[in-house]
Amino acid sequence: MRLLVTGGAGFIGSHFVRYMLERYPGYRIINLDKLTYAGNRDNFQEIARHPRHRFVKGDICNRPLVARLAARVDAIVNFAAETHVDRSIDRPASFLQTDIIGTSVLLDAARRAGHTRYIQISTDEVYGSIEQGSVDETAPLRPGNPYSASKAGADLLAQAYGRTYGLPVLISRCSNNYGPNQYPEKLIPLCITNALEGLPLPIYGDGQYRRDWIYVVDHCRAIDALLHHGIPGSVYNIGGGHELANVDVVQRIADTLKIPAAKIHFVSDRPGHDRRYAVNDDKLRRLGYRPVTSFDDGLAETIRWYQEHRAWWGKIRAGAFRRYYQEHYNDSNGKKRAAAKAADRRVRVNQSVRRVDRRA
Repeated sequence: MRLLVTGGAGFIGSHFVRYMLERYPGYRIINLDKLTYAGNRDNFQEIARHPRHRFVKGDICNRPLVARLAARVDAIVNFAAETHVDRSIDRPASFLQTDIIGTSVLLDAARRAGHTRYIQISTDEVYGSIEQGSVDETAPLRPGNPYSASKAGADLLAQAYGRTYGLPVLISRCSNNYGPNQYPEKLIPLCITNALEGLPLPIYGDGQYRRDWIYVVDHCRAIDALLHHGIPGSVYNIGGGHELANVDVVQRIADTLKIPAAKIHFVSDRPGHDRRYAVNDDKLRRLGYRPVTSFDDGLAETIRWYQEHRAWWGKIRAGAFRRYYQEHYNDSNGKKRAAAKAADRRVRVNQSVRRVDRRA
């Protein structure tokens, strides 16, 4: 099989490329990535010269480029996306551009190339906050932030291409990933790298936001199952089976690295923070898939990786990341931003009231 993997220089995408090359000696992969802040050539350095791997720097919104690459492969697996909720709140337009417009370009190319599979990598966040129990693939989409809204839009677009054009689309909705070479803006790598630098371990709000965690290689195994055994036109949830409160995750990191509890630092919450995600993945398990990595084993391996790869994350944290960190985790900055936004809302309300009064 010949695959076009988009976003293959990112965290999950690079793991998937390595996994597929190792598991399937006859497969060839074109790896398309724009190399935004979260895309990193170092993520696939060991396979950069692999004879069955070709890296192409480019944007999935580039229609001529995508069409040329799609004509050379049998299937597309689309990991390319803007993914971090905090950044989507700050600048939602870039999420709409990549996650929706970019997806439409890929779907068009797959349709014209007559592909046998198109896999849209989505997220459990499209279901919104789940207060009790878990949701299956028939649950309504209720995204609660610009990131999850952009992914929900891409899901609906992919389903529409399947129904309208007969494109063999599959959609995966996975829970929270963690593992080696994850960009350190996400909770687990952020707290690991902070701990290794002797900095506080920041947690939004009261720390009781709950997520289901899956080791990244288990996610790759799930996509492998969908690529070869999934039913076109279907949506599949992917769970890890390890639901934890954020504060418990951070406490495990602190315990492993022997960091005192006083280092755990609660900061101002982000807007529209979903309380809990939980998916039922029985449909995927009927294909024979099971996650095999326990959270404790996966976390230990992840911590070990960051301990041994300081050069990888040190370069990232020394750059623009430092400014991002100050903006989002410096509590005084957070309070200032919240106050400014509240003042801006009051001004807009007052202006609207005055316009109504004048019309009256």
